[in-house]
Amino acid sequence: MADNGNGRMPRLQAHYREVARPRLMETFGFDNVHRIPHVTKVVLNVGVGDASRDQKFLDSVVEELRRISGQQPVITRARKSISNFGLREGMPVGTAVTLRGHRMYEFLDRLVSVGIPRVRDFRGLPTRSFDGRGNYTLGIKEQIIFPEVDYDKVNKIHGLDITVVTSTNKDDEAFALLRELGFPFRGEVPVIIGQA
Repeated sequence: MADNGNGRMPRLQAHYREVARPRLMETFGFDNVHRIPHVTKVVLNVGVGDASRDQKFLDSVVEELRRISGQQPVITRARKSISNFGLREGMPVGTAVTLRGHRMYEFLDRLVSVGIPRVRDFRGLPTRSFDGRGNYTLGIKEQIIFPEVDYDKVNKIHGLDITVVTSTNKDDEAFALLRELGFPFRGEVPVIIGQA
């Protein structure tokens, strides 16, 4: 049994094992527990077009992403030069971090229970953001929805993309999985984690 370093399994991972997995098995009629979809990784990505001109901004984005994810992000660089964008090969264009295991579950729990409810004028997550292969990407317009980000130290408001990669290649199974994990989709009644 995986734990988060202090001997306890993350709350969302326990919810997945005890509540979501049996429901998914029953809903889709899986005869093998290994066919039940699960989240394999979460990728957070921030594109920073001004990074080449403003090193302090890039450093602040890296620090904010580190605080949000609990893991050191990597700086992504341009693979080739594009003169129309003033881009040269090797210039920093963003930063990204990939979460797996207990950090992934803890991040998803914070996203669903703390981050998304702080979004202004929130009407539910779009259901059309699946890629046809069971992965879901959502864009956050302001990084300040995460409580780890100190609003007083923010240089500039920026967004980030969050991609949830699942073990299934079918969007309907991935949708059911994320709904069971508490993702508040438009027109859906959200699942409350911790209540069976």
